[in-house]
Amino acid sequence: MHVVGVVLHPQRDSAEAVDAILGWAAGNGAQVLGIESEISRLNCAAVPVTAAELGRRCDLLVSLGGDGTMLRAMRLADGQTAPVLGVNLGKLGFLAEVDVPELPGALTAIDDHRFTVEPRLAVDAVIGDQVVTAFNDVAVVRYPGQPSAFVAVRAAGHPFVSYAADAVVVATPTGSTAYSFSAGGPIVGPSVEALLVTPAAPHSAYNRGLVLSVNDTLSLEILPGSEQLAMEVDGQVAVYVAAGDRIDLQPRPAAARVVRLGKTTFYERARRKLRLTDSAEIPAS
Repeated sequence: MHVVGVVLHPQRDSAEAVDAILGWAAGNGAQVLGIESEISRLNCAAVPVTAAELGRRCDLLVSLGGDGTMLRAMRLADGQTAPVLGVNLGKLGFLAEVDVPELPGALTAIDDHRFTVEPRLAVDAVIGDQVVTAFNDVAVVRYPGQPSAFVAVRAAGHPFVSYAADAVVVATPTGSTAYSFSAGGPIVGPSVEALLVTPAAPHSAYNRGLVLSVNDTLSLEILPGSEQLAMEVDGQVAVYVAAGDRIDLQPRPAAARVVRLGKTTFYERARRKLRLTDSAEIPAS
C-alpha cells in the first residue's frame, strides 16, 4: 500500500486520527493525500490534491467521521480500485469499522492483506439529461405545508402502485437503515443486490413498500396534483421535480467497496446502533 487518502468530517476534530495515519505512513514508506480544502485547516504533512485526484491516486481511502463522511468517501471511490476504511469520530455509525486507537493496527492489517471488502451498491437517478448518484437513498419529498406527493411506481416496465405520501424513498441496502427504516422499511443486509421502495406517511390503501431485484427496471413518475417536490440524494436536495417528471433509478452493484476486518458483523452493528430490544413477551434467558 503506497498511497493513503484521508476524507475528513467538516467539523469534528480529526487531528489525532490524521497524526496516526501520518505516523504509520512514515514508518511504512507510504504517502498520505488529502483534499486541499479539508486538510488546510490542519497543520500536517498530507499532500493536498483535488477530490477527483484523491479517488484516482489512492490505494486506500480512510474516512474520518461518521456515516455521512463515509458516504462522501464512497462517492470519491465510486468506480475506482481503492476500498474505503471507516474510522469512528464520535457517534457509532453503521459503516465505520474501527476507532482512532485501532487505526495503526488496521492499516497494518490492510497492508498485509488481512481484510475483506464488502461491495456496496449505488443507485443512479436519471432525470432528463441529469444523473446523480446515491449510496443511501433517493427520495422525492413534499414541502412542509404543501399537499401530499403523488408518485407512481413503475416496476419492470409496468405500473405497480401510486402513492399519496409525504415522501417516496428508493433505498439501497446501505440506505435501508436510514430514511427508509424511519419510514417503516426493513433492514437489508449489504450483500443483497436490490432496491427498496418505501413510502413515508402514505395516505393510501396500499401502504407497504416494495423490494426489487437489480435486474428489474424502476422509475418514479410525478403525477398531476403534486406541487413542486424536492428530490433528495443521500439527504441533500439535488433537484426539484414537478408533475410530468420521471425519475429512472438504475442500480450499480459493487460501485464502492468497504473494508472489513472481521471485528463485528453488519447485524451486530445494526442491533447496537439501533438499540434493538427483544419483545417483552419473551422471557429473559
